[in-house]
Amino acid sequence: MPELHQNFVAPSLDLPWESDIIALRRDFHAHPELGFEEVRTAGIVAQRLRDLGLEVRENVGRTGVVGLLKGAKNGPCVLVRADMDALPIHEQNDWEWKSKNGGKMHACGHDAHTAIGLCVARILTEERDHLAGSVKFMFQPAEEGMGGAGGMMRDGVLENPRPDFALALHVWTPLPAGQIGVSSGPVMAYADGFQARIFGKGGHGAMPEQTTDAVLIAAHVVTALQSIVARNLKPLDAGVVTVGKLEAGTAFNIIPGAAYLEGTMRAFSPDVRDLLTTRCREIIETLPRAFGGRGEFQFIEGFPATVNDEDVVQRLIPALESVAGAQNVQSFEPTLGAEDFSLILQEIPGCYFFVGARNPAIDAIYPHHHPKFNIDESALPLGTRALVAAVRELLS
Repeated sequence: MPELHQNFVAPSLDLPWESDIIALRRDFHAHPELGFEEVRTAGIVAQRLRDLGLEVRENVGRTGVVGLLKGAKNGPCVLVRADMDALPIHEQNDWEWKSKNGGKMHACGHDAHTAIGLCVARILTEERDHLAGSVKFMFQPAEEGMGGAGGMMRDGVLENPRPDFALALHVWTPLPAGQIGVSSGPVMAYADGFQARIFGKGGHGAMPEQTTDAVLIAAHVVTALQSIVARNLKPLDAGVVTVGKLEAGTAFNIIPGAAYLEGTMRAFSPDVRDLLTTRCREIIETLPRAFGGRGEFQFIEGFPATVNDEDVVQRLIPALESVAGAQNVQSFEPTLGAEDFSLILQEIPGCYFFVGARNPAIDAIYPHHHPKFNIDESALPLGTRALVAAVRELLS
């Protein structure tokens, strides 16, 4: 049986926009575009927004689109963000709307986010005569690690008018279909990177005494980095240090004189972030000396933590409960994933929430970024209604 929360009612698709949102999502899914390549997607978005009568700006942050809906009365401005980019993944699903672009796939739900954003614009446009304020729709490119939000900010997405509140959602396969997850405070983590170069002295694999083995040093460095979370972090704090790339050597019988590492550091708080960075630097720069080698550390600043405003969240919970049912709105357990909507939330109070998309009955069980990623499409109308209700509340 589907893993649905009690009292969840699947959408009937009896309203025109409900059928439209499924078709939109499937079209975007079939035509995925990578970060800063979202030309087709952005073109569809811009035309749809124009058809609704919104003021539209294109090429914001390269391939982003901004649509402004002005209500009949003065009031606050609410920003609604939807990301549009896909991932460089070969899709392994087999359905009519599978990716037609080889090596590219909507494996994180951004096709759903774009479709939801357009339907929210459609519904709110029909209510514009009753809206006290404005809604700014931000269709963002390049969320997947490329910082598309920052580019749109540099191109003025937060100006003329400046939003008073900011909203975004993510369809989420760890969460059962029919549920909404929302919490105040951090919901996603700081995500920084590092690069390290280990220098030794190369030589023949049969004469190790004449060398300073960079592979051996790198192995000790990788092991020592794991001690940071285990021994330097308070047990109740959250943090991750992961080495995802290790390169060294050219042949089986040659001891290399250099090795190269890349990794990521994740944390919810600035203090933990600083601790991880400091300890990674200390280990990489000092441990190789014990073996007669040398280490270089380079910090790569990523995205800040995604932090929901407590007052905004408390206002929105009743609105979300009105659409999903009180029993289906759950406190969200933070994830050490990262999101560049965090840049917006550093400037504007807002809320980033999660809409359940898991359903074992239709094989919607795979994690995000998996080649068989799938969602329960009931998340589309639920996410749309949730965002509409949230905007109405913030404009009330």
